[in-house]
Amino acid sequence: MSSCTAKLLLHCPDRPGILSEITNFITVNKGNIVYLDQYVDHTENIFYMRIEWDLEAFQIPRDKITEYINTLYAKKYNISYRLYFSDQIPRMAIFVSKMPHCLYDMLARYATNEWKCEIPLIISNHPDLKHVADRFDIPYYCFPISKENHEEQEANEMELLKKNKIDFIVLARYMQIISNKMIEEYPNKIINIHHSFLPAFVGARPYHAAFKRGVKIIGATSHYVTEDLDAGPIIEQDVARITHKDTIEAIINKGKDLEKIVLSRAVQKHIARKILTFNNKTVIFT
Repeated sequence: MSSCTAKLLLHCPDRPGILSEITNFITVNKGNIVYLDQYVDHTENIFYMRIEWDLEAFQIPRDKITEYINTLYAKKYNISYRLYFSDQIPRMAIFVSKMPHCLYDMLARYATNEWKCEIPLIISNHPDLKHVADRFDIPYYCFPISKENHEEQEANEMELLKKNKIDFIVLARYMQIISNKMIEEYPNKIINIHHSFLPAFVGARPYHAAFKRGVKIIGATSHYVTEDLDAGPIIEQDVARITHKDTIEAIINKGKDLEKIVLSRAVQKHIARKILTFNNKTVIFT
């Protein structure tokens, strides 16, 4: 699509008329709707919608659309919403430690233009993966972290993120706890990946523990980071079958494959503005 589009994601208490009023607002003002998806959670009585329309002939200036929505609909229907424009390219920062598999996968997708985003920088608490960043010509910043300097180093990281106008963060197997201060600065904008053994197999060697237990399924989960560790809104999950013939090395490799694909799916949905969060759950539009 050559022209710019507007993407509106909203949720509110369900009641008659919301869908027709929003679509009518767009069509009356000469907007061409190119995407529409909606869902009603009858248990919570919440209406969710994602709608996208072409702005080429739209009669309302883009800088006035928010004002119109607030005045005409947000207060009337108690709507919570986010408005994006397709020409606003999200800027992503990647945090890594020592494991490269997720980083390589993400940078390959980025380099082949699979993702419509910018990656101005990579941040790590170790120097080990700088050669990967160099290969893709992306600046790499190392902030060694200890118990004594954690707060200071994270403040330096946040200053760097602000300077580079970062919109969201991806933790590509970053082995540090993110503080509440950073989470508050990027609400539902920090994406993490972890194995799905939590809390059954905690610790640094979950695949080894699962192997000893003789598991039949392993998995991976990608989610937004919240103050509750590994308990944020889930974006994407997947599993792989395991048999008694799988060695620990085979299980680890299958786990890494899952982590790569699950994280990349989550990032893609976020970049495409396909995710709504409500009450620690996500609604993922197709």
